[in-house]
Amino acid sequence: MMPSQWSVGIEASGDEVMTIERIGELADAVAANGGIASGIGRPSYGITVLVTATDRDDAVSQATEILRTAARQANLPPWPVSRVEATSEEEAATT
Repeated sequence: MMPSQWSVGIEASGDEVMTIERIGELADAVAANGGIASGIGRPSYGITVLVTATDRDDAVSQATEILRTAARQANLPPWPVSRVEATSEEEAATT
């Protein structure tokens, strides 16, 4: 299977409402991967990134590692992943 581009949104949820400052730090940490951060005012934080992967599992695995690394850099709690959405460029072209 040929690698393709995947857009992966991944979110971790916990028990603390995220401030604009904390999500800003996450955004800075994920910027090197061309990602965006979300979660201001919610008890969760998340990112959306583009990765090149051979399948959905590989794409999700890569995005999870990017999220974990960025969260550590931003000093965010290591909450469990609560939501994942992965869409390949082929899937996006047919919708």
